[in-house]
Amino acid sequence: MENTRLNKIGRLLQKELGDIFQRQTQSMHGTLVSVSVVRVSPDLGIAKAYLSIFPSEKGKEMLEAIRANTKSIRYELGQRVHLQLRKIPDLQFYIDDSLDYIEHIDNLLKK
Repeated sequence: MENTRLNKIGRLLQKELGDIFQRQTQSMHGTLVSVSVVRVSPDLGIAKAYLSIFPSEKGKEMLEAIRANTKSIRYELGQRVHLQLRKIPDLQFYIDDSLDYIEHIDNLLKK
């Protein structure tokens, strides 16, 4: 039962964070940030968001900019979900490199 609730909260945060990043990156042409998955701790204190950044060359600098603006992102997230959640979790952002890994494996198999 608890797992279902955490999954629903994770999907809600994933959707809202995706909308936030989509609005923020509209002004930066050629850059796309999407939220792959959000994992929430059982006490709802921490949410780990895994980001897919395209192009991957800009991944490090985009992640640093996102981490520098974590407080404002959390505030905007709180404005969006304050009716669904009592406590807004602390956000931690990581790069989801699974697509790069899959591409690397495909290249190795083609050889």
